[in-house]
Amino acid sequence: MEIGILSILFLAFIFLVLPGFRVVQQYEKGVVFLLGKITGIKEPGLCWIIPYFSWMRKVDLRTITMPIPPQKIITKDNVSVDISAVAYYQVVDVVKSIVAIESVMSAINQIAQTTIRNIVGKFQLDEILSERVTINQEIRNVLDTHTEPWGVIVSLVEIKDIELPENMQRAMAKQAEAEREKRAKIIAAEGEFLSAQKLADAADVIAQHPIALQLRNLQTMAEISVEKNSTIIFPAQFMSTVDSIKKFMESEHK
Repeated sequence: MEIGILSILFLAFIFLVLPGFRVVQQYEKGVVFLLGKITGIKEPGLCWIIPYFSWMRKVDLRTITMPIPPQKIITKDNVSVDISAVAYYQVVDVVKSIVAIESVMSAINQIAQTTIRNIVGKFQLDEILSERVTINQEIRNVLDTHTEPWGVIVSLVEIKDIELPENMQRAMAKQAEAEREKRAKIIAAEGEFLSAQKLADAADVIAQHPIALQLRNLQTMAEISVEKNSTIIFPAQFMSTVDSIKKFMESEHK
């Protein structure tokens, strides 16, 4: 008799109790359905549900990285570009993510592709290249509006790559080269202007003091002599210059 009872209990444990045990990972939550109706949410750990009549669907609460395939987009200034992006989303309401939408990942993928085409098409090419932060934020705001009823938040959207046609790449390279040449010419012109100003100032000083020019000539000759030249030719007017310098120095000492 006791053996029969133990056998019944053992069979009941094997077929009625043991099949109801479930393990929910730390990054998951389990939504329990009883005869098709949600009856509860299981937290991470070991849990038990009514076997054969209940089933549990686990929902991942981690941030999901979803690549968005390249989209062919025509910008506002009629340039065809291929733009690929990446979106990061997270489930915050496990019940909505199951009941309100069939497949969260598929839905976000499709709405993200449409949103990128609609928003990027409003900008010109230069704006797309220089204002990525603004475009990313606008895409994220639109996606959040659509995904909130699904119990999902989109935490980040980033444009990953912008592929331009080859002719546009060559045109942009020429533009950049022309811009660099323009800057170089402006810098050289500014240098010439500053140099001319300094020369004009020096000419004014020399005009007031003619002997300064002769002193500068002598200094130049001294610099030349440092180069180990064996012969230095002094123009004839330098001899009178030396006499003038001597007279000037003698007048100053007096």
